[in-house]
Amino acid sequence: MSEQPPYLRIADVLRRRIADQEWVPGDRLPSRAQIAEECGVGENVIRRAQELLISQGVLEGRAGSGTYVAAPRQRVRVVRSSAREQPDGSPFRADMKAAGKQGDWESRTEAKVPAPAEIAARLGVSEGDLCVRTVYEFLADGRPVQLSTSWEPYDLTAGTLVVLPEGGPHAGAGVVNRMAAIGVTVGHAVEQPEPRQASAEEASLLGIQKSALVTHIRRTYYSDQGRPVETADIVVPAALCEIAYEVPIGRQ
Repeated sequence: MSEQPPYLRIADVLRRRIADQEWVPGDRLPSRAQIAEECGVGENVIRRAQELLISQGVLEGRAGSGTYVAAPRQRVRVVRSSAREQPDGSPFRADMKAAGKQGDWESRTEAKVPAPAEIAARLGVSEGDLCVRTVYEFLADGRPVQLSTSWEPYDLTAGTLVVLPEGGPHAGAGVVNRMAAIGVTVGHAVEQPEPRQASAEEASLLGIQKSALVTHIRRTYYSDQGRPVETADIVVPAALCEIAYEVPIGRQ
């Protein structure tokens, strides 16, 4: 078995010293040079360890001031499950209510946006075909905790009352219910979650450190005929949310 990289070992050391209350939330850590000397490693190893702990919400960096122990933040649970699709009400609002928070979202929709190559492949259309794109910021007590960018084929909903996901009589009803309103039955969804670092724009919107860990979920809804009817990129910050998958069990 390969030896643990030095920066991971140092991250564990720093995490343990914080757990032992050698440093408490709000405390400024000693300089990298001082910690490096104490631990017998180079300053670059300390930098990488601190960057890891910053991305995990354990530490926070303050420009021109140093690195501090971050105040613990309550993570809210976001449940992913097809069983939570309801004709009324929002699963996100239900999750936030369970955490004692007010859930809401802000959105911006653009119609007739040419599909980029990756989105076209996910929707089974040609690159450049027109789509409806909606960008969401999901809020807990008014603070962003999740981002999403949704794409729907324009030819599927054009001329109907559901062409704008957040406009008209079916505003905010969700993909499954909106599609049902125009006679399209959503049969299943596929989600592909993977961890990565937040982009600068995502970090700014979510109020987290640049390069902090997020889970990027690529979700696609399919009709019962197998046609993709919507695809979305969902970004969930690890420091603010935990993701739980609820799997319905069929019974004979």
